[in-house]
Amino acid sequence: MVAAIIFVVSVVTFGQFALYYWRATISGVAAQAISDRIRVAAGIAHAGIGARDFHNIVILKDLSPDLRGPSGSLMSIRAYYAAVETLGKIVPAMAGWADAEMATCSRYVAVLMDQHLERNMACAAQARGV
Repeated sequence: MVAAIIFVVSVVTFGQFALYYWRATISGVAAQAISDRIRVAAGIAHAGIGARDFHNIVILKDLSPDLRGPSGSLMSIRAYYAAVETLGKIVPAMAGWADAEMATCSRYVAVLMDQHLERNMACAAQARGV
């Protein structure tokens, strides 16, 4: 019985650590600079990428070809965004936190999309022989 309790506590602790690590990785990537071409391509008029721009950037990602590099489907970040969005609607006291988290998700996807476009442009330049 004691072994089972220790095992359950260990699994929960490991899961918590994995979630914190994943969240820190997303924050690190989201802190990188985003080019203006992403804002223009996604139809984002304002200077900063906010919480509500996530879907526009994901649509842009789905429409762009994958010429080179990993083609991640962004399933985990989409699920996290949806969960945080729902939590922000259900618990009004968490709306501010939810908006900040959704903005981080939007910036994360924008950085990945910027890198994706950069790889595609490099591949196209290589194909042209430039």
